[in-house]
Amino acid sequence: MIALWDTTGTAVVKALAAERRNAGGVASGLALTLVAVVDESRVREAESAAATAAAAHPCRLIIVVRGESPPPDSGPSESHMDAEIVVGGRLGPCEGVVLRMRGRLVHHAESVVIPLLAPDVPVVTWWHGVAPERIAYDPLGVVADRRITDALQSPDPIAALRQRAEDYAPGDTDLAWTRATPWRSCLASALDTATSPVVAATVRAAPEDPTGALLRGWLRARLGIEPEARPDGPLVQGVTLRLASGDELVVERADGMAILRRNGMADRTLPLPRRQLGDQLAEELRHLDPDQAYSAALEALSGQTGLSQRPAARVHIWHDPTGTSASGATSGPALGLFE
Repeated sequence: MIALWDTTGTAVVKALAAERRNAGGVASGLALTLVAVVDESRVREAESAAATAAAAHPCRLIIVVRGESPPPDSGPSESHMDAEIVVGGRLGPCEGVVLRMRGRLVHHAESVVIPLLAPDVPVVTWWHGVAPERIAYDPLGVVADRRITDALQSPDPIAALRQRAEDYAPGDTDLAWTRATPWRSCLASALDTATSPVVAATVRAAPEDPTGALLRGWLRARLGIEPEARPDGPLVQGVTLRLASGDELVVERADGMAILRRNGMADRTLPLPRRQLGDQLAEELRHLDPDQAYSAALEALSGQTGLSQRPAARVHIWHDPTGTSASGATSGPALGLFE
């Protein structure tokens, strides 16, 4: 591990190259670059999740910790950056760079991150916290091939999902959708033996749970029905599907398992694990193409249309969160580098 205090981007690039040479084969065979944008309090959590994901997807991990920016009336301020470089070690097959930025540099993190991107591999940006209102406001999202947000981190998760639909571009995804994967697998398995169509559905979940909302959107998109939302518990607790034949299929959560009930048949148990953050992240890193099932669920939830037909590329829009453009006004696209 190398620690650099009050350093520069050039020094970080040189130190990473030196550490890679020292590590030898550990640093080869990278599948992607993962850029994680986190608060200081979540750095270790992001490292742990990335180490789990890197076991399946060796990557270069760049953790960007943006400190407080100077107030708009403070005048010119000095930029300051500390860096920590870890190749192997506690991060497993990761090449890790932790960048702690303060001053005006927090608004220009891309100037340090872009030279650190691994060559000829995809870039994934993950906001482990509240995501930007518009991803085009953040150059770290614009340079990425895939972008991972988490609506559950927002004060109003359902409003955050609607904003994700408003701002959607192919390549976007959300960990609230990733958490729906075990439920979607259980429901697909439950319908394997059904011989009549589904005519109604009920999803039992907390009203503010974004996974439950996306699950209803997925059912609406796939089955052409309007699922009922029934408040219940802090997470998705169960889904009921009513068939045209009069039968009901019920999938309920029970101690890490799902119990499948159907009229006239014995109960079945299916795996329904509550996965750790690293496992959720690893799932999203398995496929870097646009997730059409997610965009369809987001369309059904929000009422937006044509999400999958939108351009995948974004152009960076300058947006200064210190207050000079707080109203959302922008001064046009930035350099063509981010197109």
